[in-house]
Amino acid sequence: MPTKYTYLLVDFFCFIFPFILSFHPKAKFYRQLKYFALPCLLTVVLFASWDMLFTHLQVWSFNPNYVLGVYFFNLPIEELLFFICIPYACVFTYHLIKLFLEVSKYNKQALFLSWVLISFLIVTAALNIHKLYTSVTFILMAVCLGWLVFKRATFLANFYLTYIFILVPFFISNGILTGSFINEPVVIYNDVQNLGVRMFTIPFEDTFYGMLLMLLDVALLESVAFKKKI
Repeated sequence: MPTKYTYLLVDFFCFIFPFILSFHPKAKFYRQLKYFALPCLLTVVLFASWDMLFTHLQVWSFNPNYVLGVYFFNLPIEELLFFICIPYACVFTYHLIKLFLEVSKYNKQALFLSWVLISFLIVTAALNIHKLYTSVTFILMAVCLGWLVFKRATFLANFYLTYIFILVPFFISNGILTGSFINEPVVIYNDVQNLGVRMFTIPFEDTFYGMLLMLLDVALLESVAFKKKI
């Protein structure tokens, strides 16, 4: 049975456990919350604007059976909360990686991996320039990653390891939103605007959409909080 709380519950469960663990004495992520606010606000503005445009262009839409019905322009309120809850969970995981599994010594390998990803993203975007979700997502991800490589960012190894760690919750949460475990998808994708390649029910592009969201938050947070060594 569809419930209007489905998307809200996905947001809640993605957020609540990292939030509680933020106050663990060994993590102490709560000390960095004031630094998380600005990066989060900037990515909310960017991704909400992107989402509103793509919703208007019918690249995707939202199933009214699974949202509360409260909208900000054409976006359900749950979509805006998504851009807060998911980055929080990702950045908290990144914080733990830096705290307990520091792998920055592998940053040369991470830079090489970045060049491989950039090449793949640019070629795929060029071959599918008419598919809005594919081309825009891949180009933005390639530009962001390319800039960080050019600046020789020292956190990419930690970032990639974090992304590996969040793959399981990614597949669970995105699986729910795209209809893996429920009768209908919460987010309905127009396959004309993507590659049509699904990981279970998750569009392949979601991999890099989520990666870009996380990368921007991590990069912005690195530029403020972690440089202060708090």
